[in-house]
Amino acid sequence: MRKTQITIDVELDENHVPEVMTWNAADGGVEKEDTKAVMISVWDEKTSEALRIDLWTKDMPVDQMKMFMHQIFISMGNTYQRATGEDDVAAWIEQMAEEFAIKSAIKM
Repeated sequence: MRKTQITIDVELDENHVPEVMTWNAADGGVEKEDTKAVMISVWDEKTSEALRIDLWTKDMPVDQMKMFMHQIFISMGNTYQRATGEDDVAAWIEQMAEEFAIKSAIKM
């Protein structure tokens, strides 16, 4: 069986707040690529719940965080559609993402 790795390196300040983050994905040709935010979700089958790691650097601008969240919502709709084939629910998630974009003032 073939294995691969995706890693995230996090440098913390004295208060344990992320200052610098880089990520690596050898199969994707990514090495020590800077990032300002990371969201990882994994499914725990034993407890039937999603476990998450949400990190962002202290200098991540709020407007970029809003755009990051909007794009994640769009991706969630696409992933949901591919995983379930439920176009109506996927469209609802996309509509929610657009409402978020308007409410958060990243789209007019």
